[in-house]
Amino acid sequence: MKAALCKSFDGIDGLTIEEITDPVPGPGECLIRVTAAGLNFLDTLMVRNRYQVKPDLPFSPAAEIAGIVAGVGPGVQRVRIGDRVAAFIGHGGAREKVVVREELLARVPMRVSDAVASGVAVTYGTAYHGLAERGRLAGGETVAVLGAAGGAGLAAVEIAKLLGARVIALASSEDKLAVARAHGADVAINYDAVDLRQALREAAGEGGVDVVYDCVGGDKAEPALRSLAWGGRYLVIGFAGGEIPRFALNLILLKSVDVVGVFWGKSTERDPVGHVRQLEELLGWCAEGKLAPRIHGTFPLARIQEALGVIERREAKGKVVLSL
Repeated sequence: MKAALCKSFDGIDGLTIEEITDPVPGPGECLIRVTAAGLNFLDTLMVRNRYQVKPDLPFSPAAEIAGIVAGVGPGVQRVRIGDRVAAFIGHGGAREKVVVREELLARVPMRVSDAVASGVAVTYGTAYHGLAERGRLAGGETVAVLGAAGGAGLAAVEIAKLLGARVIALASSEDKLAVARAHGADVAINYDAVDLRQALREAAGEGGVDVVYDCVGGDKAEPALRSLAWGGRYLVIGFAGGEIPRFALNLILLKSVDVVGVFWGKSTERDPVGHVRQLEELLGWCAEGKLAPRIHGTFPLARIQEALGVIERREAKGKVVLSL
């Protein structure tokens, strides 16, 4: 079978497409014929050895997959050969076949495409975990989403609206903001063209922003933190801007705000059953039309370098997916 392999930490340019041996499922495992694999910003970091999860070389990128059960090992009971499934696997999805533990597989509804199913786990899972569980978002509160047009940001816009919030979308261009508006954002602001702190104060009103969902970090972080209302929550999602910010603790003290880490991937390891239940719920919302994941583009496996380049350059408006 074909696989995209990272054999050195030289970034996306070092990826190669090679033939490798088909995997064989063991007890409690399933062989999945991958039909689509979702790519994320974490993949661009992982191939440079800059992510908190550091796989042994060689490995394949792509943390999430959709596909068809092609074989089962001894003891498998929940799924059968031919079932459509999706899973978060951490890495290793950019190959034609993978072996996944049965308990990590979520069933995919008929009305959800393979491309969409492969791109829900990380972005929408993080958004729900971050906003509902870590951020304690309540209906009627105001959420500011930094990096609102990428896969992670758009998911946060949609989940926040589904939870009854008012959403301020922040991105770096008018075309990106148009995408955020189309997915439900109430206000859209180009954070490269304004004084961010002042713009957020004007958009949120006198009370300020209740929750900041920050996928960007860098120089956008402190003005976003300063825009928080008394008792607000600042959700640390990632650092697509490249720089990890450092906050003065007095800013956190004076407004009695919470700075909250959202490490969704680790949460799935601690509660795999709850994770799969949540993924199936999110896929069900997609089938019902409550969520509308946007696919920026699909790329064949042979063009994985091009696909990851779109993410690395922060050009993606929605999800980037490999089609196998």
